[in-house]
This record gives sequence, structure tokens and C-alpha cells, in this order.
Amino acid sequence: MAMKFGIVFAAAALLASAAPLSAAPVKLTMWTQDRSGVTGALVDEFNKSQDKIEVELADRDFSSLVSDLTRAFATGNAPDIVEVDNPDRSVFSSRNLLLDLTERAAKAKNFDVAKMLPGMRDAGTWKGHLYGIPKAANTIALYYNADMFRKKGLDPDKPPKTWDELAKAAAVLNDPAAKVSGLGLSAAANEEGTFQFLPFVQMKGANYDNLNSPGAIDALTFWSTLYRSGNVIPDAISAGQWDLTAVFNAGGTAMTISGPWELKRMSETAKFEWRVALLPTPDAQSPRSSALGEFMHGINAKTAHPDEAFAAIDWFHSRDNQLWNRFGYIPGFQVDFQPERFADAYAVFAEQIKYARVRGPEPQWPKISKAIQTAIQDSLTGQTDPTTALKTAAATISTVLGK
Repeated sequence: MAMKFGIVFAAAALLASAAPLSAAPVKLTMWTQDRSGVTGALVDEFNKSQDKIEVELADRDFSSLVSDLTRAFATGNAPDIVEVDNPDRSVFSSRNLLLDLTERAAKAKNFDVAKMLPGMRDAGTWKGHLYGIPKAANTIALYYNADMFRKKGLDPDKPPKTWDELAKAAAVLNDPAAKVSGLGLSAAANEEGTFQFLPFVQMKGANYDNLNSPGAIDALTFWSTLYRSGNVIPDAISAGQWDLTAVFNAGGTAMTISGPWELKRMSETAKFEWRVALLPTPDAQSPRSSALGEFMHGINAKTAHPDEAFAAIDWFHSRDNQLWNRFGYIPGFQVDFQPERFADAYAVFAEQIKYARVRGPEPQWPKISKAIQTAIQDSLTGQTDPTTALKTAAATISTVLGK
């Protein structure tokens, strides 16, 4: 009898050892800069949607993301999936640090490369190959406090349309006694300053590669005069868009320049009627321009799991038709959806993004942007005049571009 039980137990043990074990999920690392929570939400939902791949997300500081990634690639510690600002993508793809996604993207299940917004396609491409897939797309416009407009005798149905009207409105709305600045804009010595300044340059027919020109000088002269008028928030030279919009939401500025990523937070914290208008142009006949922003997803060229990394990125885009209504983000692809939230704001940003232009793409973009930031800072703070500041920047950029 004991022998029979032994045989039974042995057989059971043998069957148990032969039973298939569920494989542990492939773990991927991903870096992001995600104040608005979009990437965090997408990663969480992706991880819950299946059990074969698990993405571990690390939130990095925006101002040091490029340098942090550069060091990580150099030491072999870069994440499997990278999320970088669109002008910085070429910094890595030009050095063969990112995986060529051209063939995989052509077979994607949840997005169509042919429907990628043209500017984002340009931002993601290097030498004819696709290295970056847009997380979304964004641009900037003018937010304004309609209640403050009424209080100061301005018509909230007629926001400023030209630079002159913007300057005059800022002067009327500026109220030091009430601790209210007329306008918030970011002239910070980082990419956000470049992001906000270049559209003003482009509206005058110039760009980053011809800053020593009358149009660019006009743009910097306008910014400098506006800042030194005292009608712009003093923190403009140091604060980023996120922090400046927090001041606007608290009633500390009457107008501010920022993007649609602010809508969710603004709707929750601003206790007044706010509206959005197109960026003012130099005059009524001037062409429009705006900044093309948003991060791009790329894959480490040396990842051990390229297919799994792309599967995660592909899945993220199954939520493209939810980006606006959930987060106030414009999809990076042409997708069908009905704007149920922030419909008026969507109409403005959807129009503004038609004129948005990519920064670069240039592998040396951080150096180019730094030259622009220095010119902005030197001119706004009165260390030098706009002409001299831009002449210096143009010389630096020409050297960087090898001209």
C-alpha cells in the first residue's frame, strides 16, 4: 500500500514539474518628462491591458533630460524607450543611438504613418528614415482672463490680434497694486524660451538660421521693449510655461502664452472665465507662425527587446482619439474624434497648429537653442541691444552649422 502511494505522489510531482509555467513579462524601462500625466496614464493602462510586457516609467527633469540621456547612452544605461522633445530627437538619431522605426511603423496596428502631422513627421525623420513617433502634438496660443478684461474696460470678445494691441492690452491690464502683471511669457534660458520666441521671429520672415536680419531684430526688439515696460511678469526671464500658467491660474497675470497641455489643470484651478486666442501677429497682414511642440517616442538602438518596445509605443496610439478630451492634447496623427471638452479652445489650437513650425531638425540643436536663449536674456535684461545680441547668436549658430 505504501508503495502505491509513493508511485502516485511521484507521478503527481512529475506532472506538476511538466506543467507549463506562465512566462514572466518582459520588462522595459522608459524615461519621460510628464508633468501633465499623459504618459503615466498610457503606461499604466498598457501594463494592465496585457501580461507579456511591463513598462517601468521614470520621470526625469525637462531641463536636464538631453544631458541625462547622453550620459546614459555613453555608459550603456539608457532606457529601452526614450521620450524626448521633438527638436532633440535628431541629437540621438544622428549618432545611431535610436532604432530606425521605418519598417515597424509601416506595419503599426494603431496608427498610420501617412496620417502623421507633417511637422511631426519632419521632426521624427533623419536622412529619410523615421526614428521618432509623436506622443501627441502641441503649440502655443494666448490665454486671457475675460473677467479682468471686463474689469479694465476691454472687450473679452476682442482679444489682441497684433503685437501693438498685445502691448497696449498688457499696459491696461497691468495692475501692480493688485499684484497683477499684464502678460506672462517665457523668456527663460532653456528650450521653453526658444520655443516661445521663435514664432515671433518667424512671423517677421526670419528663423534660427538667419537671426542677423531685420525681421529677427524686430522680434527681439518687441520682446525687449515689452519686458522692460514693466507690464510683463518679472519672472518671465527665469520661469517656464508650467509655472507661469500657475500664476495665471491664480490670477497673477491677465494674459499668458502657453499650450493646450494646461487646459486640464486650468479648468480645475482657475476661478474665473478664461479664454484662448490665436497668437497676435506683427500686423493684420503678417503671416502667422507658432511653435510645434511635444515629445517623441524613440527606441534605444541597443535594446534587447525592440519588438516589445515598439509594441508598447504602438499600443499608446490606440488612445489617440482620447488625448484631447482626457488631457487637452492634440493627436500627432489625423484621427477622428469629437472634442467634447474645451471645444472653444480646441478650435483655436487646431487653427494655430496649422502654422506651427518644427525647430530644426538639427543634431546640434541644443547649441543652436542656447545661442538663441543667450540673445534673449542679454537683450531683455539690457546687457546689450537686440541687434548686437542677435549678431552674436547668428555668428555662433553659423559656426555650429559649419557655414
